Amino acid sequence: MWIRSTMAYRVSFVMTTIGSFTATGLDFVAILLMFSRVDVLGGYSLPEVAFLYGVSSVAFGLADLAIGSMDRLGRRVRDGTLDTLLVRPAPVLAQVAADRFGLRRLGRITQGALVLGYALSRVGIDWSVPKLLLMPLMVLSGAGIFCAVFVAGAAFQFVAQDASEVQNAFTYGGTTLLQYPPTVFAKELVRGVTFVLPLAFVNWLPASYVLGRPYPLDLPEWTAFTPPLVAVCCCALAGLAWRVGLRSYRSTGS
Repeated sequence: MWIRSTMAYRVSFVMTTIGSFTATGLDFVAILLMFSRVDVLGGYSLPEVAFLYGVSSVAFGLADLAIGSMDRLGRRVRDGTLDTLLVRPAPVLAQVAADRFGLRRLGRITQGALVLGYALSRVGIDWSVPKLLLMPLMVLSGAGIFCAVFVAGAAFQFVAQDASEVQNAFTYGGTTLLQYPPTVFAKELVRGVTFVLPLAFVNWLPASYVLGRPYPLDLPEWTAFTPPLVAVCCCALAGLAWRVGLRSYRSTGS
């Protein structure tokens, strides 16, 4: 329904998609400005940072396209409109995810894919079968991890009711963090996004294998191939948190 509504105003759709493309592209412009003053950032060259940026942006863009409307849940909990979703013969999670589905988010995915294409054309990767297989797994697993963060953040809103910015700190903030090399951050932060909120499995660890870079925290090489497993575990935990949050929901009575 939302896609049909969007395509009814095609010029508006094109303009908002271009706007999304441009707004997200400013993040990479900032990286280009940094590299106009330095040759390497945390030991990473511009094509290597572009690789991290591209993988993170595409993975997050896919998750944002599919389930990015979850941050609206807190508003529905506060005004009681979540009740209308509970009585419909469809999963509440799917309904919340589809609420005001934003096709314009394709602009972020396109922009990230272009940067990733640039990186692959410039960075010198010694390609092998495992590296080729890891590329799509990296993007899809990263999208799954971000989806889990979206759902877990939405589940938290059942309790906090006005915590969309807290959720955004881990989703939008997380993808911005992953656009830069792990070597520029404190080890405590790297440990946190590896063992607590496993965002490092989106691109830092698998990209270390593909690019032939040292692994964050001196982790073993096989951890580069664990993002699919991490994504499944994160989605399972997020699903559990969602069910607990939904069972705890109490209507406003309005």
